[in-house]
Amino acid sequence: MRTFKLVYYNLLIFFLFFLIIEIIFGYWLDKDNFGPYMREHRLKKNSYSVTFNKQTYDFTYKRNYHGFRGDEIKLKDIKALMIGGSTADERYKPEELTIVGLLNQKFLDNSFDLKIINAGIEGQSTLGHIYNFENWFPKLRELKPNFFIFYIGINDVVANKDRIKSSDGHVLNPSKLEQFKDNLKSRSIFYDLLRKIKHKYYNKDEKLIYDLKHALKTKKDKKKFLGFDEALKIYNLEKLENENKLLIKDYLSNIDKLVFYSQKLNAKPIFINQLTETGNGDKRIFILNYSLIKHCKKNKYNCIDLAGKLRGKSEFWWDGIHTTPEGSLEISNIIFPELLNLVKKN
Repeated sequence: MRTFKLVYYNLLIFFLFFLIIEIIFGYWLDKDNFGPYMREHRLKKNSYSVTFNKQTYDFTYKRNYHGFRGDEIKLKDIKALMIGGSTADERYKPEELTIVGLLNQKFLDNSFDLKIINAGIEGQSTLGHIYNFENWFPKLRELKPNFFIFYIGINDVVANKDRIKSSDGHVLNPSKLEQFKDNLKSRSIFYDLLRKIKHKYYNKDEKLIYDLKHALKTKKDKKKFLGFDEALKIYNLEKLENENKLLIKDYLSNIDKLVFYSQKLNAKPIFINQLTETGNGDKRIFILNYSLIKHCKKNKYNCIDLAGKLRGKSEFWWDGIHTTPEGSLEISNIIFPELLNLVKKN
């Protein structure tokens, strides 16, 4: 009996000590706590060995404390953010070969003081980007960029309620158990400490071997790239707009919200549309891109019409959606002159 009491009181003291430490040092009363929204996108570190056409790239994919790709950076030093889905994040390429990395190198080569920070999150559509402004960026009080660059379009075409629940980083109507787990993981000092230790000392190793030449040679359903001018001749614009009226309406409404949120932070929004390996062959992607540029001209938004300029080939995409190093380079070459002019003017 005495032994039982001794164990009981020791456990009680340990629990109370644990609870006091948690209350004092945890994030339970912290308004700026990231909460469950960004939990899965912060403090990540994965080591990858990726092979494209027999050339192997060994690199570490990192997301820092604030959730951005790359090393730690002071929020007040951030002048531009690239927002998008996995096509902006480009997890399976070293940073210097991503569109963001290539653009940054071009700014350096042109002696222009601007570094874009990669805030791309896989799966996000423009709805997810709106959630970023509502749930993520407000927690970063010193974040005051001059530019938000939105690389958008593809994920909005495939968006639906189920995909938005899982991929846009926002769980709609979570169960009480999910809420409890999310709060515990996002506010506990001990869980946060374990994540920081894991981030510092543990790398998850993954290998991805992709032989593009072999894939193209063996591919059964080779897709033809449809250029913008050719698409204009083939498609009935009025019919496409009527068929996709709701999709276009929701998309342009999200664009207006992103402009509002950007300007609220005294930043200039810049929109860049995008394509898959079929180019303008996907009618919905085509009409979204076309509608975006028309909307930008009407409202005097800053837009770069990548979809109207890109002359694609199969080697630019390794899975039909995500670009190879060659594809990212071509896209950065097209984007950069216009982007440089826009940031100089603004």
